[in-house]
Amino acid sequence: MAETRDEDDLFKHTAMTFGEHLEELRSCLMKAVLSLTVGFGIGLWFAPTIVQWIQSPLEIALKEFYSQEAEEYLDTHLPPELRDDKSIRNLVTKEGMIPQETFVAPGEIFKQLQKKYPQAVIEGVDLPAADAPQELVKDDLIRMFLWTPLAEDDRLKVESFNVQESFMIYIKAAFLAGALLSSPFAFYFLWSFVAAGLYPHEKKYIHLFLPISVGLFLSGAALAFFFVFPPVLSFFFAITKSMNQGIRPRISEWLSFVLMLPLGFGISFQLPLVMLFLERIRIFTVEMYVQKWRIAVLLMAVTSMVLSPGGDPYSMLMMLVPLILLYFSGIWLCRALPSSREPIPLEAQAYAGVD
Repeated sequence: MAETRDEDDLFKHTAMTFGEHLEELRSCLMKAVLSLTVGFGIGLWFAPTIVQWIQSPLEIALKEFYSQEAEEYLDTHLPPELRDDKSIRNLVTKEGMIPQETFVAPGEIFKQLQKKYPQAVIEGVDLPAADAPQELVKDDLIRMFLWTPLAEDDRLKVESFNVQESFMIYIKAAFLAGALLSSPFAFYFLWSFVAAGLYPHEKKYIHLFLPISVGLFLSGAALAFFFVFPPVLSFFFAITKSMNQGIRPRISEWLSFVLMLPLGFGISFQLPLVMLFLERIRIFTVEMYVQKWRIAVLLMAVTSMVLSPGGDPYSMLMMLVPLILLYFSGIWLCRALPSSREPIPLEAQAYAGVD
């Protein structure tokens, strides 16, 4: 073993005790929480807009669901002679109208007309007396369709079920905004703690990792919001439709789903960066990554199952497939960067007690 005297130790000033590491961790976590608090305060101003924004995927999916339901309703409820009428079908497909079947009693209409307009006469129609008793059967009723705009349908409204729920939604939306705004600072403080345990020649990696880490986190969150939510909602709605059930979404549950899924994607997208970091500090090698790729895929499958809050196969696959690509991208990244082939300086080897 090579030995280095204290007076010759070039890295003595970087050495930290276990207690000092704990203190550094506490300091970095406090700074990260403080940055999140500042971001949360800023997010309070934009919370209403954020709530409208994160509701948009759900509202679009609901419109598609009820529009398809309306088309199927026409196929099953319209008289056969009207089912091929394009003008009626265009009311649903182009005008965004929803039909509702109803039945009216002609006698009741005539009675109301007589009361409102007692002097009116309808030629060729024998109006019954306004006070004449009348027994009705189903065949006496007139079948009609009432049309309402889909945009005004109450079923499209995301509901809350208690008085404090709207306030909690407001707070969660502000937290989401705060997490996004403070993510660069939070990553900086967390990577600063990692840097505190590295040799000086290794700390240069932090300047490379930090922007990549933030970019990967935001990319994962964006992938979840713009590309994962639509197929996941379609899957859930298809299951609901197959069971002949209606959908009345609850805003708090949807918001929790919106918070967890992008967060899980953002965290999982740190994979190539973690691989590169572990390879740089000589914990793993590229050859180990290549040899153990099957085990890595199994672990990524389990991770996708845990981090996808919906528990549905779509969100799990939409997370697993990018993770597999990121894993092999991490292998390529370890091989592509020239610094991966730099040896550990002799001074660092002496400090670590390496022959």
